[in-house]
Amino acid sequence: MTKTNNYSDMANAIRFLSMDAVQEANSGHPGLPMGAADIATVLFTQFMNFDPKNPDWPDRDRFVLSAGHGSMLLYSLLYLLGYEDIDIKQIKNFRQLGSNTAGHPEYGHAAGIETTTGPLGQGFANAVGMAIAERKLNAEFGDDIVDHRTYCLVGDGCLMEGISQEALSLAGHLKLNKLTVLWDDNAISIDGAISLSDSTNQIARFKASGWNTLKIDGHNPQEIAAAIKTAGESDKPTMIACKTKIGFGSPNKSGTAGAHGAPLGEDEIKLTRKALGWDEKPFKIPEDVLDAWRIAGLNSCKEKKAWEKRFSELDPEIRGEFERRIRGDMPAALETAIQEMKKQLAKDQPKMATRQSSQAVLEVINGVVPETIGGSADLTGSNNTKTSQTEVFSAEDYSGRYIHYGIREHGMAAAMNGMALHGGLLPYSGGFLIFSDYCRPSIRLAALMGIRVVHVLTHDSIGLGEDGPTHQPVEHLASLRAIPNLMVFRPADTVETAECWQIAVEAANTPSAIALTRQGLPTVRTEYSQDNLCRCGAYELSPASKDAQVSIFASGSEIEIAIAAQAQLEDEGVATRVVSVPCFELFETQSAGYQQSIIGDAPVKIGVEAAIRQGWDRLIGNDGAFIGMSSFGASAPAGDLYKHFGITAEAVVKAAKKKLK
Repeated sequence: MTKTNNYSDMANAIRFLSMDAVQEANSGHPGLPMGAADIATVLFTQFMNFDPKNPDWPDRDRFVLSAGHGSMLLYSLLYLLGYEDIDIKQIKNFRQLGSNTAGHPEYGHAAGIETTTGPLGQGFANAVGMAIAERKLNAEFGDDIVDHRTYCLVGDGCLMEGISQEALSLAGHLKLNKLTVLWDDNAISIDGAISLSDSTNQIARFKASGWNTLKIDGHNPQEIAAAIKTAGESDKPTMIACKTKIGFGSPNKSGTAGAHGAPLGEDEIKLTRKALGWDEKPFKIPEDVLDAWRIAGLNSCKEKKAWEKRFSELDPEIRGEFERRIRGDMPAALETAIQEMKKQLAKDQPKMATRQSSQAVLEVINGVVPETIGGSADLTGSNNTKTSQTEVFSAEDYSGRYIHYGIREHGMAAAMNGMALHGGLLPYSGGFLIFSDYCRPSIRLAALMGIRVVHVLTHDSIGLGEDGPTHQPVEHLASLRAIPNLMVFRPADTVETAECWQIAVEAANTPSAIALTRQGLPTVRTEYSQDNLCRCGAYELSPASKDAQVSIFASGSEIEIAIAAQAQLEDEGVATRVVSVPCFELFETQSAGYQQSIIGDAPVKIGVEAAIRQGWDRLIGNDGAFIGMSSFGASAPAGDLYKHFGITAEAVVKAAKKKLK
């Protein structure tokens, strides 16, 4: 760790790089980096363990900038510390097309960016997930291999977002004492003073949820250091309220909303240079100051060398397992286990709800993939996400593989992102499909970042029955399918469920949502196939007796209806085929030739799904018939609802005959 005599100059380097970059881009948020520069300087030079030359070192401390609009704080730090992905050219190209320095930090753009932030509060909840991952892996591999901290800088906006309550209460409940949250308490938002919209006692709020809390002057390096040290000794997570002045150093804009979300202006920057005694030209850092930062970067990696020695002395089998999990590779046993299960299913041909199918598949997966960590938003018995291998992860025992998230869907989804980003774990969780609305911002960010998380979303249609339209998803499949780089699966039976799960856990750079039924479904894949047919996204499940006059495309529970309709039409001499469509997104990745062969040239094309039509025209065309929903559902038994809304084999047959006339 480094302590220098030119501490204020080191902090000012962050301030001036930030204000110069925002000014050059004529866009951005200079106020937070200027206000939080002292906090960041103390944290990165005196406390954090990391290695700029080996930024993916598994046991590094994590830093999350939850207040992502202050991205120049992070970019300045990465440049000053010597991270290769952020050089001075990248700083000058802040917010420009193709640069690593996007308007908000984006995971994957540069080493040292631990997560994508910007939507306020998400980073906070990601940090909770990272802290969970650290404790879980520590319980497995021990202090010598996994023993690091997670630091998160939050702003007033992060703490006003509802997700913050879900995140902080979960962290307090789990006693995640390796988590330190630094609150940039500058009392300013875009509209003006925080007092315009909020009067929450944040310290009392955190205390009430089981946190250790400290209050300091965020511009006093001694107080900052003492507080971070105290946090490191606590048996609880710690929130440090750092009283700061937004836009610190600006004579006319500090402490005002004018410093928040717009360039300071050339004249104000000149005045700020004078006020802080900074004589350098834009983007120029004095050699001694840059040297001090680079030395801090070098000193920070000393712990890594000791870790490497400990790691090299591990039992080779344990070392290999840890490396595999950090790489994100699946165990070789997974393929064999899935194939054996599919063979047995072809013999047994069970009838069960696909949520139960999912649990059966998870029983197999969790037995051979030890890095899975499951959970549910207080719906364990409904989502069927717990298996015999998954003991509860708790403050008393961090070795468990199942988290009771409580009714915290949004926080759950964001924490899962944090676990996936941390590495070494494969998080999945359970909720009702209708409540994917609560998870959506985090699911979208998972897709944007390209990380592996799996959302089990049960009760996927009017088929859930009596709970009624408040709980019956209608537009949700289309809504989720609209998110780029998200695989949305809707399997038709246990065989398809196994295949969809296999795809989901093997997809290292894509999150997945698996929509599952409450009602029982028959096995429709009655013959064993070594190939994972669901990888194609759509495939011919039941061919026509001759050249097809009708093609029926369906997913999930409506496959049963499609097959019944096919039988009726074939009995009447109408050649009909059924195509199962478990995943639109995978179908779009197939060759044009394959896609055309599946869509086919039957004159009548019908889509069947107990949801809205949106998206189905890709398969059935604008003139195709669609049997599904065009309104909200109702409260009644599932069978009555399918008849009431006309989602039946008879309705499919009628639609086919009408089109054939």
